Amino acid sequence: MGLTGLARWINAPPDGLLAIRKNIQENHNGFLKGPWNLAVKSFRSTLSQTPGIHLPLERTMFTLQMNDNVFVLLEDPLAPTRADVVQAIADKTAPPNFHPTHYRTTFLTLNPPGALEQLLAQLKARWVPVRQTSTNNAQRGQASGHQLLIEGQVFGIGSDWLVRAGIVTMTGGEMKGMLLEAEYLPLPGLNVGPAADGTSELLSNLLTSVLPNVPDAKTVAVTISEAQWEDVLWDREEDEKAQKEVAQAKERESNGENDDIFVYGLEDISIKRRGDWTGVDRDRRSAFLIIGALKSEGIL
Repeated sequence: MGLTGLARWINAPPDGLLAIRKNIQENHNGFLKGPWNLAVKSFRSTLSQTPGIHLPLERTMFTLQMNDNVFVLLEDPLAPTRADVVQAIADKTAPPNFHPTHYRTTFLTLNPPGALEQLLAQLKARWVPVRQTSTNNAQRGQASGHQLLIEGQVFGIGSDWLVRAGIVTMTGGEMKGMLLEAEYLPLPGLNVGPAADGTSELLSNLLTSVLPNVPDAKTVAVTISEAQWEDVLWDREEDEKAQKEVAQAKERESNGENDDIFVYGLEDISIKRRGDWTGVDRDRRSAFLIIGALKSEGIL
């Protein structure tokens, strides 16, 4: 698993995938590795329909199925962001002992596919799926309840690059452009030089080169800053555990228990950092970017 970048080809033609495949194989000596299939659903809360409860904005939930994992993005527009809370505490404008029950964004990883829907049904949770009304007889997406599908192919370029390209199709059959993802395998870490907005010149150049030379092509890079990603990765239990460990370390230091200069401070060093571009962490970041891109365009 490596460093990954994402781009949208908004006005891709119906034969866009074939054009990309031809470009990769003829101009980059690339080769086909297999299919790339993702499925996206969206839900909305119906809590405001409960008697006595009045909410100006409803919560939303988006799910993206990638292989055997389902990535879930929950958004509560009435809740504060973690960055806002941290800033309020730093400015001393937050109420004493202010700890919100949740933040605006919650990002989960679930397994197996279908478990979320079963849980919502068992709990009789106030969430309903948002499904596109079909204008034809396309039943593939409707049968599974998916709002849209991303279907394409994965290509290899040498031993260092993977390129994923897929057509975004609503369940009603309407095409919504394409998604392209480039993965540079030798670099699994995040600290390899992305700009402040989360872009990488290395990845951007590769994505630009695999796009066919089409007049008036509308493309846009899909990025996330490290500050935003830290908010997404935030975990209350891990945060509380870290704060507890810091307090215990300070207490040991004040008691003179850490007087060995050759080992003090090394016990918490970890080779793998949370959020590295490896395993499910790479898939999590990719899923978050894809959901964000589709939301920003109003597709979800």
